[in-house]
Amino acid sequence: MSPLEFLDDHTYRMVLFGTMTIGLVAGALGSFAYLRKQSLISDVISHAALPGALLAFLAAVVVLGTNGRNMIGLIVGAVIIGTTAVLFANWVARTSKIRIDTAMAVALTIFFGAGMLLLRIIANGAFRGKGGIQDYLFGNASVITVADLTTSLVVGTLALVLMLAFWKEFALRTFDAQHCTVLGFRARTVDTLMFATIVIATVIGVKAVGLVLMVAFVVTPPAAARQWTRTLPGMVTLSATFGAIGSGIGAYLSIVLGGIPTGPLIVLTLFSIFVVSLLAAPRRSIITRVVARRRARTALKRELILEGAAR
Repeated sequence: MSPLEFLDDHTYRMVLFGTMTIGLVAGALGSFAYLRKQSLISDVISHAALPGALLAFLAAVVVLGTNGRNMIGLIVGAVIIGTTAVLFANWVARTSKIRIDTAMAVALTIFFGAGMLLLRIIANGAFRGKGGIQDYLFGNASVITVADLTTSLVVGTLALVLMLAFWKEFALRTFDAQHCTVLGFRARTVDTLMFATIVIATVIGVKAVGLVLMVAFVVTPPAAARQWTRTLPGMVTLSATFGAIGSGIGAYLSIVLGGIPTGPLIVLTLFSIFVVSLLAAPRRSIITRVVARRRARTALKRELILEGAAR
């Protein structure tokens, strides 16, 4: 059955458009984390999103007495705590001798530990609407509703608009941090905005994909796109395209094959795109390098033969 025929099914439409939205936004904004060599930051964000979402759930149920599963509330909580985790990791690296990768690992374990504690408290407590809250660990794309999709579209669009509005600042901070400061841009302000957009790109997919796999949506498309292009606009555009296409194909395969979770199939599809890019992309691919080396060796042998004959 073709993907167009599947579009008649409501659940498939929600899964397809929901995951493609997640892949597009995460692919575009993940490019900046990749270029800043902070790809692990998406892992920090996704793990910190768990306590953020759970705190928002508890606040809504216990304090406000409203529906704790509201997508907007959960995203707001995840964005606040996720951004806090990122800023904490960068603050530790900036004010101590601890490297950024170590600081991110520390932040990841602290916030994820807090999330697991909150998950246990909610599971053991009498909280209204707590059923299925564990889906944030591994995701469940089949539970995406129209409201969830609408929220993801609106929040994802907001993140992309912020990226475009502060494109110059993000690009300068990514490639030449000192020059960015000299021009009068506050480093912490730019970092906060940039990481906030990356947080948004990550947390909108936690419900559908799960925090365990969401890191692949932020890292793999930029890594694949980098093999094909040398410019930032080209990389961001291609990364977003890879993220959307890979997510769409993975969602389709999960329906066709039946009984296979959507998230893992999307991750494998994105990995396949990365492998093809690594092998076949012009100028940077493994095949191109092997061919170039063979040509260089052949040319060198020819020159040595000609020199020997001339003597």
